[in-house]
Amino acid sequence: MRSLATFCLLLATPLFAQAPAPVDEAALLRRVEAHLDSLVAADAFSGVVLLAKNGQPVWERSYGFADRESRRPNTVETAFNLGSINKVFTRIAIQQLAAAGKLHLDSSLAAAWPDYPNADVARRITIRQMLGHRSGIQGDIFAAPPGKTRHDVRHNNDYLQLFVAQPLAFEPGTRQQYSNAGYVVLGMLVERLSGKDYYDYVRAHIYAPAGMDRTGAFSVDSLPANTALGYTGWAGARQRNTATLPGRGSAAGGGYSTAHDLMRFFQALRERRIASGPPPGGIGAAGGAFGINAAMEGALPGGYDLIVLANLDPPAANRVSGAIRGWIGARDD
Repeated sequence: MRSLATFCLLLATPLFAQAPAPVDEAALLRRVEAHLDSLVAADAFSGVVLLAKNGQPVWERSYGFADRESRRPNTVETAFNLGSINKVFTRIAIQQLAAAGKLHLDSSLAAAWPDYPNADVARRITIRQMLGHRSGIQGDIFAAPPGKTRHDVRHNNDYLQLFVAQPLAFEPGTRQQYSNAGYVVLGMLVERLSGKDYYDYVRAHIYAPAGMDRTGAFSVDSLPANTALGYTGWAGARQRNTATLPGRGSAAGGGYSTAHDLMRFFQALRERRIASGPPPGGIGAAGGAFGINAAMEGALPGGYDLIVLANLDPPAANRVSGAIRGWIGARDD
């Protein structure tokens, strides 16, 4: 089943212009709390909100249930499906390999992957075009393999087989069109050039340096303890999203993390502990699908980092992050 939301990934360009007036933090936090209370009362939010300043939490709350059937509550340490936020980590991995001289961002995919299984596509697109969603690679990564179910999709190579034979949707570089498929290819490229499984690479080179020990691509049938299940549908009639999930997330999305791990990620970028990582102010990302919505933004006006994780359909998290951004004084350029 397809995603409900258009995923967004914005890197290297700040999402806001600094507001000159300082924020009354006490008033801000009262407003945030009242806003969340009203959404929770309407069953419009379930998850975690964390607002940090200069790398330290100033406000964090959990709401709703990680498992509605057993009444297991969400906590500030609950892990949530991030949706497309995982693309941030894939992009950093590619930039690390470029910095190490293992690929050139403006070279063709064929130069980095000579035996890519679609030679025409490989010779016509560049790595940079894939990073910027300008390559023309398209395909339904939300499908199931012939004769199988979505739960049988458990590795980037399984996703690749769903679209690799398709022609480009447009001439590379002529327009921008969001491409989950392109990020699956980038994840496979990380494997080929590093000699490591994609999941192992990002764990060793991104999660570990940041101390993100609750972050990973977990199998749908073996989720760690204190992981939120997703719920889709209208308030009062929500159902688990398990049937719509793949067996495991990909380089394009579907991994899990906690609010505290993502705060550690921002701090590691700030302290330059992640090779080739952008500054926190260069990151604003969101992801959403059935029973999944997450948003994070770093270095907002006043030195704030904002993380909102929800186990409901969009715009559960996006609604909250958008409101808080406005109250902080961030505005889109």
